[in-house]
Amino acid sequence: QVQLVESGGGLVQAGGSLRLSCAASEHTFSSYGVGWFRQAPGKEREFVAAIRWNGDTYYADSVKGRFTISRDNAKNTVYLQMNSLKPEDTAVYYCAAGSSGRYSYNRGGTYAYWGQGTQVTVSS
Repeated sequence: QVQLVESGGGLVQAGGSLRLSCAASEHTFSSYGVGWFRQAPGKEREFVAAIRWNGDTYYADSVKGRFTISRDNAKNTVYLQMNSLKPEDTAVYYCAAGSSGRYSYNRGGTYAYWGQGTQVTVSS
């Protein structure tokens, strides 16, 4: 069982930056793929970014060039650096982990483990 804890959310003005962290309890976290998803009020959950165990990264078109996903396996942590934030980035952000070969990077339903979420609010 992998426990995930997100942190780093908050209130920021448009154009600002935040860095989200996803810390895992599992020492074999380095073998998992990790995705970031978000859900705004009244909207469906959507894919934001993902990183495979080997470091390959994927991004939604809406965040490409502004967000960067990375991982520090020594700290069992995945980061989401968010720059040039827009009001439409406002949402609860969740990280999720999936075992290699058992998930699709942009399909939330295929990830086995989820964090509790962290709120990101971007004011205009």
